[in-house]
Amino acid sequence: MYNSKIIGLGKYVPENVVTNNDLSKLMDTNDAWIQERTGIKERRWIDKNSEDTSAVMGAKAARIAIERSGLTKDDIDFIVFATLSPDYYFPGCGVQIQDMLEMPTIGALDVRNQCSGFIYAVSVADQFIKTGMYKNILVIGAEYHSGGLDKTTRGRSVSVIFGDGAGAAVMSRAENTDHGILSSHLHSEGKYAKELIVEGPNIKHWVPQMLEENNPDDISYFPYMNGQHVFKHAVVRFSEAIMEGLAANKLEKEAIDMLIPHQANLRISQFIQKKFGLRDNQVFNNIQKYGNTTAASVIIALTEAWEAGKIKDNDLVVLAAFGSGFTWGSVVIRW
Repeated sequence: MYNSKIIGLGKYVPENVVTNNDLSKLMDTNDAWIQERTGIKERRWIDKNSEDTSAVMGAKAARIAIERSGLTKDDIDFIVFATLSPDYYFPGCGVQIQDMLEMPTIGALDVRNQCSGFIYAVSVADQFIKTGMYKNILVIGAEYHSGGLDKTTRGRSVSVIFGDGAGAAVMSRAENTDHGILSSHLHSEGKYAKELIVEGPNIKHWVPQMLEENNPDDISYFPYMNGQHVFKHAVVRFSEAIMEGLAANKLEKEAIDMLIPHQANLRISQFIQKKFGLRDNQVFNNIQKYGNTTAASVIIALTEAWEAGKIKDNDLVVLAAFGSGFTWGSVVIRW
């Protein structure tokens, strides 16, 4: 059986910076309130005149990742695209990437696991490579949140958190089984699905019905989050997923060189850092700049950490995420 490794990383975020002070002009909030609860100072939102979408941003990040990998688009055998905000209800963004990058008629798979989407996508790609089915796989996480947020005081508890952006990784076959993706660990608990959800549109509440009703108080198509409930579960599941990954590889927490947590809330990351006794240079956070970019957050953070030289050869890198579903998981990598 083969092993898989990441050989190219790329990211793209919109140019439009939205600060907390900018949001205070749209809703009853302020910089201190947002930073105290989330750690976020600013985020990127796609400008209304921009052509960016989840797929377009994913393609931009993918081009960078492919170039850095030393491969060409024609070397890619398969695409895995993670997002909760696809350009269309269907088809998914994966086939758009195949078209945008003018790739051969390779397969494309879409992953809908929200905040843990990139973790799930890496796990899928890893298994395809390990079994020998594919050699080089393009994995993308991208989100266009800003087009679907309630940017009023009514929706402020959610809208201040989320940002737009994309990241991409090229995963490739490795002969050295001591390096690369060591293991991945995935979980779900669907009984909490409605604690973090967008209920409409759906088959029972389809768009024509919404338009016919034209109910200005219908908020089912805006994100809803039970923040305290999500936070309480997140700190537990983050810890469990990290420990599970370490135990599977017979490693102690002291072996972690870099933890890349999903950028959901800086307070969650700080809680996990303290619990594991990790130094500031062992945990990478960029939620302060980008907010929560859901399926894009881990790959954007991983790319930035690598670009900054904070990840070196032979480092033990742990990726971990928790989010809507609830779903959560971890990936352990020997860089």
